[in-house]
Amino acid sequence: MARFLVTGAAGFIGSHLVEALRAAGHDVVGVDRRPGADVVGDLLTLDLAPLLDGVEYVVHLAGQPGVRESWSQFPAYLAGNLQTTQRLLESLRDRPLKKFVLASTSSVYGEVPMPAREDGPAMPVSPYGLTKLAAEKLCDLYGRTAGIPWVALRYFTVYGPRQRPDMAFSRWFNAALDGEPIQIYGDGSQLRDFTYVADAVTATQRAALNPVVGVPINVGGGSAVTVREAIRLIAAITGRPIRIRQLPPAPGDMRETRADTERLWREVGFRPSTPLEEGLWQQYRWHLAQRA
Repeated sequence: MARFLVTGAAGFIGSHLVEALRAAGHDVVGVDRRPGADVVGDLLTLDLAPLLDGVEYVVHLAGQPGVRESWSQFPAYLAGNLQTTQRLLESLRDRPLKKFVLASTSSVYGEVPMPAREDGPAMPVSPYGLTKLAAEKLCDLYGRTAGIPWVALRYFTVYGPRQRPDMAFSRWFNAALDGEPIQIYGDGSQLRDFTYVADAVTATQRAALNPVVGVPINVGGGSAVTVREAIRLIAAITGRPIRIRQLPPAPGDMRETRADTERLWREVGFRPSTPLEEGLWQQYRWHLAQRA
């Protein structure tokens, strides 16, 4: 079995990934600034050398998430998405690494024709998307100049149990359960490609252990629906009446995200398949358990 370093190990996707890797028999060291990781600390200040000794695979999930806050908190995004990535890559020089997996995002695409293809244009419309695209370019730079084998996974709106409280489905489930109005930005006609967390984790494991290197890969759920359609599903699942509070469109929010997943299938042999309603039921049960 392999030895992994997973950054952002106490986070939403990271905690699921660490569990899955360990269940498969791999040796995993998890790093995060928050409690719940094997090593608690900041990637910008930690001594990385002992953490990387014997590591064959690095999955770099740590970062500064969120589109809307990236306008006003740009220094945090530079540090969380660029400086940490560069410091990790620099520390991996001359090490016998098999794969560096970068967590990227559909936000790198911006307002391009959908479904988005990895070999098509990437024109971010938010500072968040810009820093993630720049992190991909850093990987490419270190791949070409230092021989580091890398792949970037462009996740499309991951959801499921343990989703961050600031993300849409978490906010909407909690609002429905509390009898509060659901806040949406814009008119709700925005289209999103939602990806269940277990599918994202499977894609991540396979991309790490697969020979594919040197490219970005879309990880999309294949169940693109409008925001209002997703809210109708949440209303049906919770059995609660839903009131919507409409806010003005937020700067940097994309009108549509849909993933072309041909590269994921061709290079990794996997396509996400969890239906949105099934995944939402799993997330709903998790929210109920947190309230018990």
